[in-house]
Amino acid sequence: MVQIPNPPAPASTAPTCSVPAGAVPAQPVPARPLPGAVPTSADVARLAGVSRATVSYVLNNADAVRISEPTRRRVREAARELGYVPHAAARSLRAGHSRMVLMPAPAFPVGPVYSQFINDLQVALGRLDYTVVQYGTVGVHDDEAARAWAELRPVAVLVPGSGLGPRGVAVLKRSGARAVVTLGPETVEGAHALLMDHDVVGHGAGAHLFDRGRRRIGVVVPREPGLEAFSAPRLAGVRAALHGTDATVTELPLAHDEGAATRLAARWRALGLDAVFTYNDEYAMLLMRALQDAGVRVPEETAVVGADNLMLGRLLRPRLTTVHLEVPSGTELAELVDRAVRDPAAAPESHKVLGASVIQRESG
Repeated sequence: MVQIPNPPAPASTAPTCSVPAGAVPAQPVPARPLPGAVPTSADVARLAGVSRATVSYVLNNADAVRISEPTRRRVREAARELGYVPHAAARSLRAGHSRMVLMPAPAFPVGPVYSQFINDLQVALGRLDYTVVQYGTVGVHDDEAARAWAELRPVAVLVPGSGLGPRGVAVLKRSGARAVVTLGPETVEGAHALLMDHDVVGHGAGAHLFDRGRRRIGVVVPREPGLEAFSAPRLAGVRAALHGTDATVTELPLAHDEGAATRLAARWRALGLDAVFTYNDEYAMLLMRALQDAGVRVPEETAVVGADNLMLGRLLRPRLTTVHLEVPSGTELAELVDRAVRDPAAAPESHKVLGASVIQRESG
């Protein structure tokens, strides 16, 4: 019997590799993250067909690297499709600072004018690739508050009102804040300042009433806590406008409450006042209604002037005379923040930003 040997195995043109017993062969990398997995920049790069560095440049709005618009669009579309959001903390570690601008919530009642200003500022900062975060301040004040803000490692802090001192500014800067900006009546050492001196509001109202022939002028001072930083300079402004004249100024503490307004209106004629500056339009509407209910004619017996130029004031009868506040645009402040962040060693800037002009209507 003749044995025929087995023919040799055909030569393979593909490379071979040995897989140890029990090992699992490598699986191909999926084009998309598995269901439930958090998408990463690598997933975005794979879907867009670019490098991870390109993804980083596009999503971080890096201007130093030239990337074509079609590529940028492809990266952004891939990020949206996957639901990818850059990791702010990781980005901060790489850059050495965050893009977070911290805005402590004001400790005073916020009116429509201030709210609109803050909204415009947030939009303007967003266009410059900053993330605006509002932070509550309940229970913390001064340097204690500054330490709480510093824990979040913001690149800039915008502090409304007063209360932050030089030590608080130093705490924030040591923690990495490149810019500290205060919005209030006075400067703070080491911080940029937007000076909002509210005496110009009261001065405008007082001068207007004097020019209209009023000589016994009341000034409403709100009882609500937190408003002293605004009401005191407005009262001082009225006094300054009438200094050296034959006019008198009477301070009128008033809570923003119908009952309090009714009680004040009931003794109005005993006070002998022929005009009132009501701090703002909201107090003007409150008091004017109470005066009319008490039979006091506006403006024949008492002229009424508010402040803020709210639309509701134009709907009253008589229409409300008011002081229009001229505040900086959100874009102007956002550009100041951006300049300070880019050049943290620059000397602090100080700008007077509050103007006022009286709008004459029927009430005074």
